[in-house]
Amino acid sequence: MRRILILLAATLIVATIACKRDRTIRVGVVPKGANHIFWQTVHAGAIKAGGEYGAEIEWNAPTLEVDSARQIEIVDSMVNKQLSALVLAPVDRKALVAPVERAVAAGMPVAIFDSDIDTDKRVSFVATDNKEGGRMAARRLAEIIGGKGKVAVIGFMAGSASTMEREDGFIEEIRKYPDIQMLGIKYGMADRAKSMAVTENLMTAHSDLAGLFADNESSSSGCVQALKGRNARQIKLVAFDASDQLIRDLKDGWIDSMVVQNPFKMGYESTKAVLMKLKGQDPPKQLDSGATLVKPSDLDKPEIKQLLFPDIQQYLSGTPAEKH
Repeated sequence: MRRILILLAATLIVATIACKRDRTIRVGVVPKGANHIFWQTVHAGAIKAGGEYGAEIEWNAPTLEVDSARQIEIVDSMVNKQLSALVLAPVDRKALVAPVERAVAAGMPVAIFDSDIDTDKRVSFVATDNKEGGRMAARRLAEIIGGKGKVAVIGFMAGSASTMEREDGFIEEIRKYPDIQMLGIKYGMADRAKSMAVTENLMTAHSDLAGLFADNESSSSGCVQALKGRNARQIKLVAFDASDQLIRDLKDGWIDSMVVQNPFKMGYESTKAVLMKLKGQDPPKQLDSGATLVKPSDLDKPEIKQLLFPDIQQYLSGTPAEKH
């Protein structure tokens, strides 16, 4: 009789542990990539939101930021594992539609962040107003080149909604200046070396190039390397996104200014949105996470320091390494 009672008690303990595990809220967070500080800061924001709601964050990303096929595999894997919710920055606004709709059909609320997608089957969209970010860059570039001269955009890749919106905003605004000639968009494909090469080709083809807008971190890094390689300080560069090296280049005068996003807020608010939905609450349908134009003279301002150097290690320390 005693052995039976012990077995029953053990079975009850196992069942209780399994039940508790089943009740654990697990949110899959899938950015475009994992290597850049931008995505690591998104990760920290997601962890903060998860901690507030007692949820676990499962973080996974493609190795290459242009790899939509790998991102689809990751999303499908999270659906198959029956995670509670999905938070996604789609590499491609069309290619990720079917995986997102499969997640929703499986009962997972989905929030989209950073870059839009061609489906309304989401509970929230959290991103920078990228068109306004592009306009902001165009106004600054026009100002520093005196409203005349040849300019070009070093872009990310065709099909990425966020950077395409930046490019559209930039071109719409720059057209307001009749003495500025827009040379077009050259894509770096999320590759610093390719971004450097297309910038060098532009400088070779147009010795009188006046200014450049690089609409993402890898394009900005490649642009700077090309300018340094030819000591082309006369070409004015407005960058989008920040890294430690780009901030040093801003201080050194290779970059005139940069449009900076708030990736921590993106990760926090998009993760919070799906957790609110799981609790039966209604998250905001759309949220602008903000953008700020930063010049060298702004770098000592406390609010800019907080934006550029958020304390993410308090959230990331102890988390497992990103999966690829």
